[in-house]
Amino acid sequence: SCMLSGIGFDAKVAHDFSSKAMRGLLTYTTQSLINFFKAQPYQFEITIEDFSFFTDAFFISIANSNQFGNNFTIAPQASLNDGLLDIVVVQKMNKAKLPFAILKQIRGNNKLEELVEEVTKKNILYFQTSSLKIKNLKHAPFHIDGEPQETSDEFQIDIIKDCFDLIQP
Repeated sequence: SCMLSGIGFDAKVAHDFSSKAMRGLLTYTTQSLINFFKAQPYQFEITIEDFSFFTDAFFISIANSNQFGNNFTIAPQASLNDGLLDIVVVQKMNKAKLPFAILKQIRGNNKLEELVEEVTKKNILYFQTSSLKIKNLKHAPFHIDGEPQETSDEFQIDIIKDCFDLIQP
């Protein structure tokens, strides 16, 4: 069970942050800025049902919840109980535009779309699915809930409905 996993830039930041003695938002922000200037897109092949496409992307976020650390939102429509994963693909673009494109995403200005060929040309893709396969062609780093994980050449990610019961007072 996880709230958010990511492949690429955000995972690289998580890996670098985990090796630092000092924790906190300042250290995380510093690592993000350092990595931003060095960041290069990674190559992926993404498959959803019968639709596949190749992309050069800075990162891919797979969200089951709409918030993570410090109340940060990358997938504003994500819900723990809708049986769907919210996928955000931040594709290769001019780095000067990147912060503004991400800001537009976290503010909820990018709407969910059905994944079709025309949509794959946008800077940021935002769609939902219950299952996807990602081929990690350049061995991009990976994280689960901000914790660095060993990466893989291929990820198969599925929602398993009704498998987790949460008891709350």
